[in-house]
Amino acid sequence: MSEHLIKNVVVLGGGTAGWLSAAMLAKTWGRSINLTVVESDDIGTVGVGEATIPPLTKLLMYLGIDENQFLSRVQGTFKLGIEFIDWYEKGQSYMHAFGAPGQALGILPFYQYWLVQKLRGHDINLWDYSLNTLAARQNRFARLKQVPNTSMEGIDYAFQFDAGLMAQFLRMGCENSGVKRIEGKVSGVNLRSEDGFIESLTLESGQVVEGEMFIDCSGFRGVLIEDALKAGYVNWQHWLPCDRAVAMPTTSVGPLKPYTQARAHGCGWQWRIPLQHRVGNGHVFCSQYLSDDDATKTLLDHVTGDALAEPRVLKFVTGRRKQSWVKNCLSLGLASGFMEPLESTSIHLVQSGMTRFLRLFPDRRFNPLEIAEYNRQTAHEYELIRDFLVLHYKSTTRNDTPFWDYCRTMEIPDTLAHKIEYFRQHGRLLIEDEDLFKETNWAQVLIGQGVMPGASAPLTGAIGEDDLSEFMTNLRIILDRTVSGMPDHAAFVKQNCPAVV
Repeated sequence: MSEHLIKNVVVLGGGTAGWLSAAMLAKTWGRSINLTVVESDDIGTVGVGEATIPPLTKLLMYLGIDENQFLSRVQGTFKLGIEFIDWYEKGQSYMHAFGAPGQALGILPFYQYWLVQKLRGHDINLWDYSLNTLAARQNRFARLKQVPNTSMEGIDYAFQFDAGLMAQFLRMGCENSGVKRIEGKVSGVNLRSEDGFIESLTLESGQVVEGEMFIDCSGFRGVLIEDALKAGYVNWQHWLPCDRAVAMPTTSVGPLKPYTQARAHGCGWQWRIPLQHRVGNGHVFCSQYLSDDDATKTLLDHVTGDALAEPRVLKFVTGRRKQSWVKNCLSLGLASGFMEPLESTSIHLVQSGMTRFLRLFPDRRFNPLEIAEYNRQTAHEYELIRDFLVLHYKSTTRNDTPFWDYCRTMEIPDTLAHKIEYFRQHGRLLIEDEDLFKETNWAQVLIGQGVMPGASAPLTGAIGEDDLSEFMTNLRIILDRTVSGMPDHAAFVKQNCPAVV
């Protein structure tokens, strides 16, 4: 068995995807494998994946990275959720907050009981019962695992940071743990004549880098997975029509918000991500309806603070590789696919893809069943996230531009249509175990986007109206008291993880 073990793994490409992959490989395998990262300082990275979701906190723990030290090095702040502005209709906003609103009663989630009261005519806002949302509105933050003197879960959070600094931080840790870095550009990919597997990479310098397993983190181009191995691509532009983004950092103005904002515009949407040293801004748009110049003007008209760099336009095609793993090559990050940054899933897909790969780690015989299973699971993960993103565009009343007319009336995947219709009936949701976004995520976005069920689950009738009103009143008192005891977000950052300049 030992004669078949993989000993040499080559990662092509640095950036967040490359160094995060290397960090996970190095932590899991230690010095049992020889790990090499090939990257070029002359090749820029996209570098706009600055917002994350909660699973990254667990990955930092696994990697043995101190959270405060990490945030100090990457100019990081805390993220309680995403505020969506003008999506369902102009002038309307809602928060997709991490963590479930309220507290479950028995086997039903809280939003079902909120729905009961809503259907009875009570003017109550679901997010008034969300600890994360209440804290976000007041720009407060604390690491709070549980609400004091209750059984309620506390704050669930993620991070906002400089993606370029994150790559540098991970690179330093990898090199300290024995990962070899080679500077250079690939000029050729050498395939074995007998089976088409990758044998080595030839760099422009003439250096040849051999390996038994290759991880392609080369970005949109997919130097290994596509140029060399012709994996193919599944295009989802008919469901997610935005295909460009213009990005630009600005100086910080106003309070340091512990959340990301996504503001819908006429032909797309704008992100705002507050970091310690600046604000990340970008306008995601559809080139069929808006030119690069007009998209840039829209961004410039809506940012706050002074520009720290010239706007730059990025082009992309939303979708995934038909096969993320081909022969002895695994693709991760943009080389594997692109899901627009609406729900901050880019870095997570690297994390989940590498986790899946480590569980199915091959030997040099490369069992086709393991490769097929990896590709099946990866495709399913992308499709589940795709449906969640499409929901934001489809569930809208906006008809003020041709772009929103298209989104509002477009055909959607059957899997999403079925989920929406099922929710309309009794607020119930069909959530698969593999879905990154759970019932509380789907419920917040569905309700926030105006999808209101016609009835609540029958089991909610087991609680009397007076008892339910008392429960919700007490719940709001507890949440308000908890949030009022939290420190200001900027003060918390300054005390615990101030940036290292």
